[in-house]
Amino acid sequence: MTYIEILQSYHLSWLQWAAIGLAVFLLGLSKAGIKGIGIILVVILAFVFGEKESTGILLPMLISADILAVIYYNRHAQWNYIFKLLPMMIVGVLVGVWLGNDISEVLFKRLMAIIIIGSVILMFLSEQRKSTAVPKNKIVSWIAGFLAGFTTMIGNLAGPVSNVYFLAMRFPKNEFIGTAAWLFFIINVFKLPFHMFVWKTVTINTLVLNSVMIPIVVIGFFVGVSIVKLISNLNYRRFILIVTAIGGVILFLR
Repeated sequence: MTYIEILQSYHLSWLQWAAIGLAVFLLGLSKAGIKGIGIILVVILAFVFGEKESTGILLPMLISADILAVIYYNRHAQWNYIFKLLPMMIVGVLVGVWLGNDISEVLFKRLMAIIIIGSVILMFLSEQRKSTAVPKNKIVSWIAGFLAGFTTMIGNLAGPVSNVYFLAMRFPKNEFIGTAAWLFFIINVFKLPFHMFVWKTVTINTLVLNSVMIPIVVIGFFVGVSIVKLISNLNYRRFILIVTAIGGVILFLR
């Protein structure tokens, strides 16, 4: 099949193309640091392509956006936190690969929503008390890492988990974005072979579709960078808390 024939084989309407374009633009914004909107783009792509298929379509675009983010925010990455989270994230991904075909999507989404909303409430209460204490317990990073790995493999939904964790660590906005950029670049590349050879959700056809959308990712990223520069650290924390909470509600009702 030719390039054009592969694109035509998706039988997408203009409305669906517009929805995909919006989702990909939001992806660029998200990876630039406008965190918390990831659930919205996941919902859009799941609506167009289906739950599982959309994860494979989204993954290469996530990696392309991760590359932009690690280049731009590289100097801000906190590698000690990456090394804390990465081992259990890998375990979470492997468990996600194993259970991915069997777990009830409804149950998964509801449990995730409850965890996210509960975590945001705890973070909000901490903000109200003006607490500056940073969780030191290794169990916190192990749980966060496992949940992030598991949820990113099942539905590319690790954003809310990592948002709450990095907020709890009291990261300024650039350290937040730079650390998340490297962490998810590594884990998304790790996920790629499983999507290609186990779930078979990444194929030549999906990569052709991705190639059309990459320019929109780039535009979204640099628009997002410009917006992040205008937000103070305090307002950035508040924004992430609010949008993450909204995302949890969307996930619960989805």
